Amino acid sequence: MAIMSDKWIRDKALNHGMIEPFHDRQERNGVISYGLSSYGYDARVSEEFKIFTDVDSVTVDPKEFNNNSFVDRPGDVCIIPPNSFALARTVEYFRIPEDVLVVCLGKSTYARCGIIVNVTPLEPGWEGHVTLEFSNTTPLPAKIYANEGACQFLFFEGNEPCEVPYNSRSGKYMGQTGVTLPKL
Repeated sequence: MAIMSDKWIRDKALNHGMIEPFHDRQERNGVISYGLSSYGYDARVSEEFKIFTDVDSVTVDPKEFNNNSFVDRPGDVCIIPPNSFALARTVEYFRIPEDVLVVCLGKSTYARCGIIVNVTPLEPGWEGHVTLEFSNTTPLPAKIYANEGACQFLFFEGNEPCEVPYNSRSGKYMGQTGVTLPKL
């Protein structure tokens, strides 16, 4: 398994629709950087945010998730309360080839502020907007900037296509287009 270069990412994005919209270079003037890098792609966070709230004092249960646990807050910025988190999504829509696994890491600019970005791997054959989780580990409110870099995706090509890609097993998160809450 090898990590794929900027040349490979560019080809897959422009000629095979792997990333849409696609920025062929790093944008960084006055913003948290996004776009193509040497061995990855820095995706942007959209203006769609769901902020966790405990106003109803519900138990967080991944098998029976209560949608009232979030408050929708679209906008240019998102303020995450202390020791809380928000869900968002990428601006970019991804179509992952059946012989590729994608791993995501948070931007160091956010990490150095105590803001952790979490994303599970994008499986071979998966497509959609990626749901992002921003955890504010600090005792202070934290700000997330829409339409700026949020995380970096690294593309690993397998030695052969997998036997059962995500798109052939009716995955519950296939084709998601908005911030997607937990499903069972």
